[in-house]
Amino acid sequence: MDIAEKEKKYFFQTYKRLPLNVEKGEGVFLYTDKGKFLDMFGGLAVNVLGYNNKKVNEAIISQINKFSHLSNNFYQESQIEFAEKLLSLSGFNRIFLSSTGTEAIEGAIKLVRKHFNSDTKRELISFKGGFHGRTYGSLSLTTKDKYRRGFEPFLPGVHHLIYNSIDDLRRTVNENTAAVFLEFIQGEGGIYSADCSFVDALNELKEKYGFLIIADCIQCGAGRTGKFLSIHHYKCNVDICVTAKGIGGGLPVSALMAKEYLNECFHAGDHGTTFGGNPVACAAGVAALEEIESYAMKNAETIGLYLKRGMLVLQNQYPDKIKDVRGAGLMLGIELGNVIPEVLVEKLFERKVLVNLTNISCVRLLPPLILNEEQADLFLTAFEDSIKS
Repeated sequence: MDIAEKEKKYFFQTYKRLPLNVEKGEGVFLYTDKGKFLDMFGGLAVNVLGYNNKKVNEAIISQINKFSHLSNNFYQESQIEFAEKLLSLSGFNRIFLSSTGTEAIEGAIKLVRKHFNSDTKRELISFKGGFHGRTYGSLSLTTKDKYRRGFEPFLPGVHHLIYNSIDDLRRTVNENTAAVFLEFIQGEGGIYSADCSFVDALNELKEKYGFLIIADCIQCGAGRTGKFLSIHHYKCNVDICVTAKGIGGGLPVSALMAKEYLNECFHAGDHGTTFGGNPVACAAGVAALEEIESYAMKNAETIGLYLKRGMLVLQNQYPDKIKDVRGAGLMLGIELGNVIPEVLVEKLFERKVLVNLTNISCVRLLPPLILNEEQADLFLTAFEDSIKS
């Protein structure tokens, strides 16, 4: 049996895998049995520094030669250093480390519940088009039917509102609202950004009703938008922020971060995890955060603008095929018009460019933040050739 046959034999068929055998990655390229591919979705926003970053690799090797795991009963230097760096870049005060974004969302829900500890202030709000994960709390906040179908019932008291609708927000928020969960740039929903007026209304209602604002920066963090977190593009009184994906330099680590006034909510035994804050992942994360801060975040802003401008030129040339170009930094969405989305992805694959679709007709670009102009031009040429064909 070849590798595809073995996968089909042994695994639940929950993934649609690409017909590639990856031999190695280097920079923004993957080397496979079918040649060298430009990777424009970078591990779904995980590989922010591309493949084989020297500093990240050295940090992993150094830590793994000491120990690969300790329980959280021990102080761990790489864990402390990672937390210190992440809090400094994010602007928050307290942190809990886990392994995945959905775990961080679950932790945020628990923190909200513990903070209010009330029979009345229990209602949660999220937004249509949002994606917060696949465990039960996070899936209760997520709206897309294809992820939810067959897994009911979900958490009670969760309201799904229209994204960017101030009217919907004002109609729903009340004294029973405990928290509002918001992606300031929706990833799975099609790369839609929160309107400043909508965020202003959210701040106003928070002042009136005293709920918490939880920012989901799992995909739109780690410097991807040209700032470290997407919330840094806005003036918003965020109480809790969760992030993951790119902060671990390719290894699994996530963070639930909060302001100091929420510190007394969690006590010993209230929350925990076996693998959260793994020392190897944290060591990789420290190296990754240093690279992000020193150059990658700025590059995401610069090359993201270059790539977006290039796409806007193509939109002007092919207005029937490209309806919209959205996003910030190297988190971009290309809304397709008179094009069959799956066929376009296949055409790009034939030209050795990897992209993926979200929200049915949106090409989502999440390349490594080290992408340069030459590589952006390679994508733009391949995209134009594909839509022309």
